[in-house]
Parts: sequence; structure tokens; C-alpha cells
Amino acid sequence: MDVIHLEIGEPDFDTPENIVDAGVKALKRGETHYGPSPGFPDVRATIAQEISQTRGISVTGDNVVVTPGGKPIMFFIMLALVDYGDEVLYPNPGFPIYESMISFAGGVPVPMRLHESLDFNIDVDEVASQITDKTKLMIVNSPNNPCGSVMAREQLEALADLAKEHDIIVFIASFPNMRDRTVILDGFSKTYAMTGWRAGYGVMPLELVEPISRLVTNSVSCTASFTQYAALEAIAGPQDAPNSMVEEFARRRHIIVDGLNAIKGIRCLTPKGAFYAFPNVEGTGLSSREFADRALQEAGVACLSGESFGEYGNGFVRFSFANSVENIEEALRRIDRFVQAL
Repeated sequence: MDVIHLEIGEPDFDTPENIVDAGVKALKRGETHYGPSPGFPDVRATIAQEISQTRGISVTGDNVVVTPGGKPIMFFIMLALVDYGDEVLYPNPGFPIYESMISFAGGVPVPMRLHESLDFNIDVDEVASQITDKTKLMIVNSPNNPCGSVMAREQLEALADLAKEHDIIVFIASFPNMRDRTVILDGFSKTYAMTGWRAGYGVMPLELVEPISRLVTNSVSCTASFTQYAALEAIAGPQDAPNSMVEEFARRRHIIVDGLNAIKGIRCLTPKGAFYAFPNVEGTGLSSREFADRALQEAGVACLSGESFGEYGNGFVRFSFANSVENIEEALRRIDRFVQAL
């Protein structure tokens, strides 16, 4: 049986032509050498302008460090800020790398539960009760992977108040009046279908830029020069292609959510961001792991067990709708037959 792959968190589109052309032009003009560890000044300035316009905060290129993908910034911030025994709050279900990086840096991972009953958002009072005098860092991921949830402004403001009260650095979000304690991580992989280019960045307080740049120097040296100029074109160039991708993902989201909710024993909230559906499969009588394993073996549909995203992911599975409508519809038919046969 052929396998329909809905487990992969990668756009099924190719990089837009104007971005590819910018990368090729950079190669042809000799952008093939080492660059500055924090990134080229014009690339950093363009990123800062984009962040200032879209996030409503005022930053300059001096606040930006460019890295080969988003993970290095995440890792470097952990290494720079987390001492042995420091506690780090992170979303659960969430990107599994959070927990492993916290532990690698010597920190103590403290999961902030995302509740299905709250549209996969946190309970602010619950988070407040988890903060101790050892809490150093809070990771906020919105839109969330795997749930696709987006945090409401009221929740962000409540977390900002907690961060100020307890002197906590907040990672991966832009908060009002929080520039001095916020690190924003973003990249180009998903928005611009540039997963293989490896381009990401962090926007941070000035006092963090120099130590983070040193970590870049002593690990990856720099981000590939031609990749940076492709990324610059992604931000500064026409947005027709990414806008079309967003429209197509919205169409696929409607199909997969409606299709999953039509299957007995499965319920699925509509994700507000990203390209993942995170349905509850407890009604099928199977655990997350059993559902994912048997869906692959018996229906030929690959998905990820919710347990892969933390202890609070049990009872859920993740489907990526970064696939064709035809494949999504066929996957839904297969899952329906599989569940009916249980």
C-alpha cells in the first residue's frame, strides 16, 4: 500500500522563483565566502524593519542575529541564559526540541499545559502557580506546533505581567512594553517554503547580541552568504507567492478539519495558525501511539503521535495538511474506513 505522508511538517511548495533567483545572483556575484557572525548589516536592517512594522515594536539591525535556521537561536539563548538548575517554562504539547534543549543546557523543563478546552491555550493562573525563584525563562510559541493555536492578546499581556513581576526572560514572542526581556525567534522555512536554505534569526536586547554572536562564531561561524540574500529577497520582494500559499493552506485546513470531525470517535478544533491539525482520538479507544502506528500499518496514512510533543499530547495525533487536496481527501477516506473497522 502506498503511504500518504501527513506527518511531515514541511510545505509541499517549492521556494518562490524570485527568492531562488536572488540566491543564484548572490552566488554568481561571489557571495560564497565567510560573512559576519551576526549576519550582513543590510540583511539585519531589513529584518529589523520587518519586525518593527509587523510586531509593533521598534528595533534596529543591531538587535538582530542571523542564524542557519531557527534552532541555533533557540539553542544559543538556552546556553547563554540558563544555568544549571534554572527552571524553564515551555508549552506542552509543543515542539519536542524545547525540552531536550533545556535539559542539555542544564535547566529543568517545566511544562505549561495547553488545554484543549481553552482552544489549546494556557491557563494563566496555572502558569503563575508554576513560577518559582528558580524560573529563568519562559518559551511562548504562537502559532503553536503541533496544535495550531494562537494565543490571545489578553493571555500575552497576562504572561508579560508575570514575566515583569518575576524577572523572567520571554522567548519567541513579541510582548507590549517587553523589549528589554523578550527574544523573538523567526525564520523563513515555513512562510517562504525555504526549509532547505537554513535561514532564521533572533531579535533580542542589545546586551545579548554580542554573546549570542560569539556562540555563532564558535559553532557554525556564520549563515551562508547567498542564503542571507535569498532571505532578504523573501522579506523585501513580492509577497504574491507566500500569500497564495496561505490561501491554499486555509482551503486544505477546512477540508481536513471538517473531514476529521465527520469520523466517529475523532474531534478536531480548527487551528488558527501553522499547517497542522491536532485531533483528539480518544473516542476511537486507541492511545495516540496505537492510533498512529495502526493508521500507518492498516490505512497507509502517516501521522505523528501526540505523545511525541510531550506528556499532555496523549490522546491526540498530529496531521500536517502540507499536502495536496487529493491526498488529504484520500487520507480522510482511509482513516474513516480504518476507524469504522476497529
